[in-house]
This record gives sequence, structure tokens and C-alpha cells, in this order.
Amino acid sequence: MKQQLIEIAYLVSAIMFIYGMKRLQSPATARKGNQLAAMGMLVAIVATLFFREILTPVEMLAGVVVGGGIGAYLAKRVEMTGMPELVAAFNGFGGIASALVAGAEIARFMAPNAAMTGEAQLDAVGAITISLSIFIGMITFTGSFVAFGKLSGRISGNPVTFPGMRMFTILFMLASIAGMVWMAMESGAFPGIEDPVVQAAIGIAVLGSLLGVLLVIPIGGADMPVVVALLNSYSGLAASATGFVLNNTALIVSGALVGASGLILTNIMCDAMNRSLFNVLIGGFGGDSDSGAPGGGTSTAGLTVNSTSADDVAILLSYANKVIFVPGYGMAVAQAQHAVRELSEELAKKDVEVKFAVHPVAGRMPGHMNVLLAEANVPYDQLFEMDDINGEFETTDVAVVIGANDVVNPAARHDKSSPIFGMPILNVDHASTSIVLKRSMNPGYAGIDNELFYNSNNQMLFGDAKASISDIVNEVKQL
Repeated sequence: MKQQLIEIAYLVSAIMFIYGMKRLQSPATARKGNQLAAMGMLVAIVATLFFREILTPVEMLAGVVVGGGIGAYLAKRVEMTGMPELVAAFNGFGGIASALVAGAEIARFMAPNAAMTGEAQLDAVGAITISLSIFIGMITFTGSFVAFGKLSGRISGNPVTFPGMRMFTILFMLASIAGMVWMAMESGAFPGIEDPVVQAAIGIAVLGSLLGVLLVIPIGGADMPVVVALLNSYSGLAASATGFVLNNTALIVSGALVGASGLILTNIMCDAMNRSLFNVLIGGFGGDSDSGAPGGGTSTAGLTVNSTSADDVAILLSYANKVIFVPGYGMAVAQAQHAVRELSEELAKKDVEVKFAVHPVAGRMPGHMNVLLAEANVPYDQLFEMDDINGEFETTDVAVVIGANDVVNPAARHDKSSPIFGMPILNVDHASTSIVLKRSMNPGYAGIDNELFYNSNNQMLFGDAKASISDIVNEVKQL
């Protein structure tokens, strides 16, 4: 009876996972979809712990209170600019959790009373699932925290390589596969576990940890959105493998959903940059960009930029018919999303048509700009993806770029020597006038000069984006 109730609970939670994920397709329903999926996971956890009597009700309640308290604390305290590294850290914790559960399963077989209870059965299939859970989990753990370091600035965002790195990566991968085969060959029905199986598991864990570092550290900052999506997929695959280890349907389903959606998102991000996943993984693209002091500048070719002021921008926007805002990571750093929403509302009062153009890889994680704008209560019907709005820039009076860089660089269309050549960009340069808000002339994460800045129809408003937008809002209100 208990097993039947558990299976029913798992079925309910799986339905909630799938329906919750479907609601993530739209910003208008994403929040409720996330809540529904979280509730589904709670159902699965309670069913597993309660019906199998793993913990007492008091212990379960304590776990919910402590875990929920930590989650609530992070939700309140972590700024939106810190969300990419927080997501990376969550991926890492998911990976290590999967590896530890697989290790605990090995320890269960090693228990002194395992033979008497009939649990000392580790066949080749069980050994493979355990080794995969450990391997993928450890890659996810160390790789995610390298990504965390790059995103948070604790580790250089520049690609880090050394001679022979790829050879070491290949050797470690082959050694890991050999360890899995060895572990499967040494498995069998016996009281306890033989030393070779334990040694193989430890070796796989060490090799997975090293591979996680070697796979992520050569990847530059410009590819971090892809890396975050890929590591999210890894954490799902590790969880699914752990589900097979524990014969837990809910874990298998939820892990498979995360793994598959992460891979799909990774592919979407690669398409948005017109690059293959292999090209991303071999690294070497993008890096740190200095914050620089506010002010104008001159390109290496001797071209100059047209600087402007908040007063002039306010006049230009107030008398426009159509304005498109293009947010980027600089908006997140300046925490200017609320000021931007206020400006859009003031323009709407003057019968100006306002829209927001969001590039798939703007920011440091997938959907970063959508989350920021949703937090600022920007109407969902004003948010448009690149493919849906790119054709409208030609009929736009003013395009306002707030902290975006590489995703609006016209060099991607024609400069075959540029590292971003072929990457789909937002056609900001097709607008009648473009205004770029930046602190300085320093390049973005791709580390290259932006041709847009030197166009005759472009104007640069230097300074902190939040302060600049606030000044523009004040001027618009007076017009």
C-alpha cells in the first residue's frame, strides 16, 4: 500500500513538473510555473521521506524550515546582478548532491548487515549508474564553481589555458570511462563491496572533479550564458542517473526534464551566437572588460563618437513616435531596470510607442534581461525576442541601448575577421537614431570595438545608467 501511494505521489509530482515547465514558456506565467514545479518537488520529497519512514515528522519539518529559510534569505538578499553566479552555485550543489547520494549507495552495500538483509547486490547495471552519477555530478560541481568564480569576478573571465590542456582533458575522459568499465567488471553479488569497486569510484570522482575544471576554465566570459545552460543540463543528468541508482521515479523524471531542457536551451543559445557547442567548449572567446572611467573616447582607427546629454535625450525621446529599449548586462550592474520602466511609462503618457528588444544572450545567464524587466514590472506585452522585433528597427525613431555591447555590434554582419562574425544581432543601427548608455568606451565581454558607437546617427550618453535614466525621466516630466 505504501509503495502504491508513493508511486501515485510521484505521478502527481511529474505532472506538476511538466505543466510547470510548460508555463515557463511565457513571462506572464513563468512565476506560477516555477511555483508549481517547486510544489511538485515538495510532494515528491514528502512522499519519499514520509512513506518510506526515512525521517521522523519532526526531522522533515526541520529540514523544510531550514532549507526554506535559506532559500528565502537568498531570494531577498541576492541582487539581480548576482543571479547568474547564484544559478551556477545551485547547479554545483545539485551535482555534488547526486555524487554524494551515489557514494552513500556504495556505503549501503558495504554495511556489515547488508548480506543478511539481502541488499548486498550490486550488478553491472547498478555499477554503471552509480559511476555515471558520481562522474557527471563531480563534473557539474567543480565546473559550476569555476563558472561561479568567473561570473562573480573571483576568477578571471579571460580564457585560461596551458600547454597540453586538451590532451589532459582527453586522457582524463578516457581514464574515467576505463574506471566505469572496471567498476562494472568488479561488481557482483557478494557480502559487502570489494576494494576495487571503491577504488574505481574514488578515481572516477577525482577525474570528474578535474574534468569539471578543465572543461570550464578555458571558456571566456562571452560564452558564460551557454556554460550556465549546459551546466544546468549536467545537473539534471546527474540527478536522473541518481534516480536510477535509487530506483526513484520522481528523480528520474525531474532530472530528465532538467537535462533535456538544459540541452535545448544550450542549443538555442549557441544558435543565437551562430556558433557550435564544440566551438564554445574548446574555449578562447571573450574575457574581462575593464570598467573604465566615464567619458568619451576614440577608436583605434581614429574615429570619434558623438556625445550627448540627458536633456537632449529627453527631448529626442519625448517627440518620438516609436522607441525601442535594448537592455544589457550594464543595466543589471547599474540596477537601472526600475528607472527604465519609469521612463517607458512617462513616454507612454506622451503617446510614444515603447517596446523592449531582448537578445537571447544578453546578460550573463539565459533569460537574465527578461527576469530583470519582469522584476521591474515592465508589461509582458512590451517584451520582444530578437527575431520578433528586428524588422521594426527600420521604422523606429530612437533605439536606446542600456549597457548592451556585443549583441548590437554591426561588425557581426560583415567583418569576417571579427570573433563575433555571423552572430545574429539586434539591428539597432537601422533605427533613425540610436543612443548608447555606457560608463566608458571599454569593450564588452568579446573584447572588441563596437562599430555602432562611431555611426553618424549614434549618440553616446556616458555615466552610470541608473543616474542617467533618472535624469532623463526628470527632464521628460518637465516637457
